[in-house]
Amino acid sequence: MSRPDTRARVFAAAIDLMAEQGYAATTVEAIAERAGVAKGTVFYNFGSKEALFAALLEHSVARLAEALSQAATGDSPLARLDNVVLGQLRFFDEHGPLARVLLAEMWRTAWQEAVAQLREHALGVYARVLRDAVAAGDIRPGLDVETAATALFGMVLTVAIERRALHPSRPLEQTHATLLELMHGRLR
Repeated sequence: MSRPDTRARVFAAAIDLMAEQGYAATTVEAIAERAGVAKGTVFYNFGSKEALFAALLEHSVARLAEALSQAATGDSPLARLDNVVLGQLRFFDEHGPLARVLLAEMWRTAWQEAVAQLREHALGVYARVLRDAVAAGDIRPGLDVETAATALFGMVLTVAIERRALHPSRPLEQTHATLLELMHGRLR
């Protein structure tokens, strides 16, 4: 098995276990067992549980930011914003355990580097689209774009988790439409 394959399996196992039982309760032994690798392989690739989690966050934030950037398409800034929200919903629909891990674990002071990356890369997509919408006159002037970007990201993250956990049969499009109603009503 190649090193990228090993890392991917370890990341997947770590995300699943941390989503199920939290960071503190997840052991390197359990991660290795779930990934189908030796405990030494995890240490060889990452050095420690903390380094594994930091690498996992870095990898995950990069994937999320890429998904949001790719979703930021449309004829107008508001259309791009709507598509970013949909892109985030789709990403967390596909990567539900990651959403739970981000919500529960990422905000600890130990992971400030990952939070900074999330702010710069993932929330940065929201901030750029919001700035464009303000400049185009689609959103009221004077909007605190940074706070709005964080609020929108957090709202979509929370709703994505709730949908997966409590309403898995609810169509993604229905959830998206509700979020857009709320968002458009407050931003204009």
